[in-house]
Amino acid sequence: MTSPDAAPPRPFDAVMLDVGDGHWIYVEEVGRRGGIPALFLHGGPGSGAQHSHRLLFDPDRFHAILFDQRGAGRSHPYLRTEANTTQNLVADIERIRTHFGFEKMLIVGGSWGSTLALAYAETYPEHVSGLLLRAVFLGTDAEVDWAFRRAPQELRPDLYENFVAALPESERSDPLKAYVVRLLNPDPDVRGPAARQWHQFERTLSEFAPGVTTLPETLPEEGRIPPTPVMEAHYIANSFFLAPGELLDGASRLGSIPGVIVQGRYDLLCPPRAAYEIAKRWPGCRLEIVPGVGHAMTEPGVFETMKRAVDKLSGKS
Repeated sequence: MTSPDAAPPRPFDAVMLDVGDGHWIYVEEVGRRGGIPALFLHGGPGSGAQHSHRLLFDPDRFHAILFDQRGAGRSHPYLRTEANTTQNLVADIERIRTHFGFEKMLIVGGSWGSTLALAYAETYPEHVSGLLLRAVFLGTDAEVDWAFRRAPQELRPDLYENFVAALPESERSDPLKAYVVRLLNPDPDVRGPAARQWHQFERTLSEFAPGVTTLPETLPEEGRIPPTPVMEAHYIANSFFLAPGELLDGASRLGSIPGVIVQGRYDLLCPPRAAYEIAKRWPGCRLEIVPGVGHAMTEPGVFETMKRAVDKLSGKS
């Protein structure tokens, strides 16, 4: 089996696709034309597709598409939040499908990518040949509150205390709201420090056994502004542009689409409850719990489980 540390295949083509509203998205093709159509959806929102994601797809068997969602990665304009909604991104996926002439696609997505995969599959089930979801996130306010307040408060209280204490005292009564407000501020001197603190906070929460367990005591002023916290704040402030319970209520539309959910047992950011509830409503789904790991795709055994699922869903015995 391919190792997550192997050298990823290079794209055989790439294009900047005009999806309207002033947005151009970076789209790359991996594998071979005529192969099994597949689409990878990155997380965040805002993280962009990574080279390592290509390793999920055997280049001899797949025609895999990876792309950077609106405002993310190599797409333009960078970090633009206007006309950047879940519905816009679902429309972009459908635009990609028609651009490449695929009748159906195997769709792979983790964390926010799982949210987007569900939103697309519930809208266009006839164009989905299979679904692989990792770390299911349903885009609810309750999940956000758990991931960034309740879970760290209960299970990583020292980390949470650092996260809150870095804010001015006047903003500590509702730290999640305070960070979101700062991340949406166009002034880089306000947004940047908050983004750097949020990024390290979320990264630490994503690992079962993180190497770093504390944060700076004040908002860090130096370094590149990480893009994901900025885009996450935009989506959090708008409840991910989803009605309450929308994706769970719509799971019946997945019907007999074959699917696998890969879920870390000790995922603090996207705990197993959402994966379990989706699996109960989706007859074609198999839930695979990976023991002793957290949220990240780089956690031990997660990539390997996903790779086996990709092969199984694509008909490889």
